[in-house]
Amino acid sequence: MFEFSTLGKTWIIDVDGTIVKHNGYLIDGYDTLLDGVIDFFSSLSDDDKVILLTAREDKYLEDLKVFLKENQIRYDYLLSGMPVGERILINDKKTSGLNTAYAVNKERDDKLSIEYHINKDI
Repeated sequence: MFEFSTLGKTWIIDVDGTIVKHNGYLIDGYDTLLDGVIDFFSSLSDDDKVILLTAREDKYLEDLKVFLKENQIRYDYLLSGMPVGERILINDKKTSGLNTAYAVNKERDDKLSIEYHINKDI
């Protein structure tokens, strides 16, 4: 379980295999939301920012936006055409000692379930 501060967060989340079935839009002709996604997104604070990443080409972006809106998946930014390799997050640690970067690798197409606790003392 992660322990986070009360400060606003930036969530950087991959689309395919993380919140929707991997390549479902190509295989099935449509996207399918994975289990746990609605609960996860509804747990995010209004103060948080959500950045979605996808390797999808721009020509698939409008359909994805419609799907996300229909399923009430909020995001602030949607970046497409991302490389399919590793995604590396680099951030500086606060002078108070607060870690400001975390990474989660979940199994492709599994339920989205990230356990975290907001600690008001950090």
